[in-house]
Amino acid sequence: MSTTQSERLRGLLEPLVAARDLDLEEIEVTPAGKRRVLRIVVDSDAGVQLDECADLSREVSQALDDSDAMGGAPYTLEVTSPGADRPLTELRHYRRAVGRLIKAQLHEGGELVARIITVDDEGLDLEVPGVKGRKPTARRVAFSEIAKARVEIEFNRKTAPAPAAGDTDDESQEEA
Repeated sequence: MSTTQSERLRGLLEPLVAARDLDLEEIEVTPAGKRRVLRIVVDSDAGVQLDECADLSREVSQALDDSDAMGGAPYTLEVTSPGADRPLTELRHYRRAVGRLIKAQLHEGGELVARIITVDDEGLDLEVPGVKGRKPTARRVAFSEIAKARVEIEFNRKTAPAPAAGDTDDESQEEA
């Protein structure tokens, strides 16, 4: 996609996406036979629901029809979210992944798999899982140390058991 077309599309789409409190993550135009595919990736702190993508798709389609941003050649429009295993490239991506397991390639070499505990402007506080029965360890990683990172999909994450119905912190403390 040419820079001029990319700039025109971004200028047209950013206000529509922002009006729905979404972030415009990516715009991609790829050839698909005689057609092109315009793929728009959006996200938010609360995630993106299918209905939001459908509503935005209708609005974007109308805006594209009213402009010449895509030229006269046919295209297919896709509006989507980044997916669960998206690359983490922006501070907001890391903030949205707090509590999730990530895999990071480090500039110094090596790979780190850990859970994000907190995020600030300089880096991440992580919990590195213990190996062979050992306890997890804490680690601080600066953004400048990370070459690339992405969320790891967890199908069987063990979580702390939820309190039984009717339990409150006060009752738990009284029993202790």
